[in-house]
Amino acid sequence: MTPAPVSFTAAGVRRGFFAAQVMAPGITLYAMVFGVLASERGMSWLQAMLMSAAVYSGSAQLAALQGWTATAAVTPVIVTIFVMNARYVLYGAALQPWLTGLPRHQSWGSLFFLGDGNWAMAMREYEAGYRDAGYVLGSGLAMFVPWIGGTLLGHLLAGNVPNPAAFGLDFMLAAFAAAIGIVLWRGKSDLWPVAAAGLVALVLHRLVPGAWYIVGAGVAGGLMGAWRHGR
Repeated sequence: MTPAPVSFTAAGVRRGFFAAQVMAPGITLYAMVFGVLASERGMSWLQAMLMSAAVYSGSAQLAALQGWTATAAVTPVIVTIFVMNARYVLYGAALQPWLTGLPRHQSWGSLFFLGDGNWAMAMREYEAGYRDAGYVLGSGLAMFVPWIGGTLLGHLLAGNVPNPAAFGLDFMLAAFAAAIGIVLWRGKSDLWPVAAAGLVALVLHRLVPGAWYIVGAGVAGGLMGAWRHGR
């Protein structure tokens, strides 16, 4: 049977935008945590907002902050962001049936605002037979706006949180990673990538200054997973 044709309409954008509002409160809170921690690391409100707008990834931004200091080396921070955001290559590939054939400004714009939450929503809609690709852009915008606003709000309120560690805010990245890991856990076979990432992270953290332990852990876990999958 021939698949239904894909369209891109304002109605689809609106549908996606309003459907994703359920995620807005959580995204705002997450962004506020980043804003507070960015302020603690010495970033200005403008730098924090520009990072949120350009990187647009809570996990990557929080990981980058782990190695952010006044004299931070730029290379490990950039590599950390690329490693943490590598999953978006797979997200984009999964959306290929929806975005192929659209004008570049529509497909590229939709991919720029793509996040974990709206990707999952978009895939569910596509599987249900919905074919208006404006849904991808609309749901992405619904996440992007509170992410930027929450970053600014968190930075402005940072003065009222003199010690983020006392509230466990510095543990946000570890908590987020643990939550994702639990959701994606498939069984004992996943122990190998976890063990490889943990071992490499421990060694690099002790021997190499900067945030290279985050980069090394991501690469080691990915390589071990690829090797195990290919056996």
